[in-house]
Amino acid sequence: MSNPIGRGAVESIVREIVLQRLGARVTTSGRLAPSALRVTVSARHMHTSQEDLEKLFGPGHQLTTLRPLYQEGQYAAEETVTLVGPKRRLISNLRILGPVRKRTQVELAFTDAITLGIEDVPVRLSGDIAGTPGGFLLGPAGMLELKEGIIRAARHVHMSPEDADYYGVRHGDVMKLRVGGEAGVILDRIHVRVDPTFKLEAHLDTDEANACGLHLSPRVGLIRFL
Repeated sequence: MSNPIGRGAVESIVREIVLQRLGARVTTSGRLAPSALRVTVSARHMHTSQEDLEKLFGPGHQLTTLRPLYQEGQYAAEETVTLVGPKRRLISNLRILGPVRKRTQVELAFTDAITLGIEDVPVRLSGDIAGTPGGFLLGPAGMLELKEGIIRAARHVHMSPEDADYYGVRHGDVMKLRVGGEAGVILDRIHVRVDPTFKLEAHLDTDEANACGLHLSPRVGLIRFL
């Protein structure tokens, strides 16, 4: 009769199977490991509804993919528009990101808003546009008056449920983001967005990224509020 397999051996076998299935997602200690954190600089851009897209580019127009973005299904489109603010101040070549959404919105950095002539653009999460400033959008087929929808996007991090479990956070929580380097900072109020399709990625606007020298920093990390 063969000797029974001990508990330690069973745990070792199970751990090996899990490691093979999940790779780097599990450490040798058996603890769930975080995905590699990506921090992306989100330049000014626009999201559009299908109705507004057709007003700007013509009936039946569909967005054309220029390049895919890091999040699955998201892409930068070839289409761009001109945004007109107060006193006819312009921002040209405003890139549209796809796919189309239910409502149109424009996301700017603070410097962009000042250039446009709107200094009271609020910081909002994507989709929260009630009571925000508007403007005029010019496309090759027409002009669109945007009654509201110009925002400064609140900095945020996309993550899967597994990464949320690792960090001990839930959808709607806020975290901190540490950026190392000579101009390093700790940024507060990184809004957590959780979805099974998300990859671990934090978004900063161009002002925030430039201020902390993000492109020069080899070290970034998320910190949970205690």
